Amino acid sequence: MTLTADNVMIVKGRKTILKNLSLTARAGEMLALIGPNGAGKSTLLHALAGTQAVSRGVVTLDGVALHKHDQRQLARRRAMLAQSFAPGFAMPALDVVLIGRSPHEWHSSAAENRRASAAAMREMDVLHLISRNYATLSGGERQRIQLARVLAQIWPREDDWGGDETRFLLLDEPTNNLDLQHQHTIMRTARQLADRGAGVIIIVHDPNLAGHYADRICIVHHGQLYKIGTPAQVLHADMMKTVFGVNVQPLYVPPFGQPWFVPKIETNIGQNQNTDLYHA
Repeated sequence: MTLTADNVMIVKGRKTILKNLSLTARAGEMLALIGPNGAGKSTLLHALAGTQAVSRGVVTLDGVALHKHDQRQLARRRAMLAQSFAPGFAMPALDVVLIGRSPHEWHSSAAENRRASAAAMREMDVLHLISRNYATLSGGERQRIQLARVLAQIWPREDDWGGDETRFLLLDEPTNNLDLQHQHTIMRTARQLADRGAGVIIIVHDPNLAGHYADRICIVHHGQLYKIGTPAQVLHADMMKTVFGVNVQPLYVPPFGQPWFVPKIETNIGQNQNTDLYHA
């Protein structure tokens, strides 16, 4: 049960955004996409969601091209949170989340849709906002409501995430605009969904978050797959310098097996010596 990009190329105008990129996301796995701004991460995520046409190659779900799937059924199995979504009018938070249940309109009862929406809001720690006017919420609260919306879209009957129809959740920088606590709430929820059997593909800016929560990390650089593997295989100081242009210091903090990386701050002190902000 996989979601696969096979030799995908995407060209917009005269610019090649993705070039011959292949990767496979698996059910029961959390796959993090990292890379510099403009590397092509969001374009790749949209291609995997089927919302971005590919110039060459193919994207498949369980071996079948996305466009060959029944689109309503596909919408119940795959949901994507883009970087921005804003209803043009005020509505209760629950109604925003219920928008995600539209692919289930003829498949589930109204009561089932409300139950799934409430369950998704509970996962995102926003159930207490269920009756609040969405327009009056803070940016971080709105972000978590939107996460609940896409989660509700693929919420399975009987809460069975490991059933015959694998669900894939695609998240484009979902931790943006969130405080530290809720960043980890989002990452823990994504981790737990993968543990239940869903496939999660998530774009994050912080390699440390990716390394702590993801099973595998895909590094996208200049529109190509730079490297993919476990955090231990791909996260190291040389990669951070090559891909992100940042000198880092690995910091080993028990009980985490994967080191956390902190930047080296270069300052002129005395005879132009370099001083690290942190020392391992």
